[in-house]
Amino acid sequence: MQRTPRDVAPVKPGPSGPAAPAATAAAPQIQLIPASAEGALDAAEEAVDLLLESGRAPGEVLVLTTGAQHPWAEHELSFGEASYWAQHDAGDDVFYADAALASRAASRPVVVVAVNGGPAGAAATALPLAHSRAGALLIVCGDPQRINSVLGAGV
Repeated sequence: MQRTPRDVAPVKPGPSGPAAPAATAAAPQIQLIPASAEGALDAAEEAVDLLLESGRAPGEVLVLTTGAQHPWAEHELSFGEASYWAQHDAGDDVFYADAALASRAASRPVVVVAVNGGPAGAAATALPLAHSRAGALLIVCGDPQRINSVLGAGV
C-alpha cells in the first residue's frame, strides 16, 4: 500500500538517525484523516468502523476527543465514573474518553484522536500523550495544518 503525504503526518527521526532502526520500528505508525473540527468525531467513527471491519478486536482501540465527548462516553459516565473506568479496565470493547483524561487510560494497540475543538492547546497536550499510548497505530482526525504543527514539534 502506497501512502501519500496527506495520509501520514511527518515524524521526527530517531536521536541517532538511521543507525537506530529498533527505536524507529517500535514507534506507532501515524495516519492523518483530514476533517474539520465539526467533522472530526464522524471521521473517527468511520476509522473505528474500518478498523473493526478489518479484523481489529474492539478492546485494541482507544478513542480520544479534544472537544465534546463521544456520545458513548457521555452515556456511560451517566452511570458513574467507577462503572465507566471498570469498562476501560476490562478492555473488552472500544473505549471512548476525553483527551484530558488520557493519562488515566492504558496503552492500546490503536489510538484514534478526534481533534474536535476544545480549549486552546487541547490538541498540543492530547496528541503527544495519545502517541505514547498507541502501540502500533495512531490515527488523528482533524485539521491537517494544526495536527502537523503539533506532531512535528511534539512527537
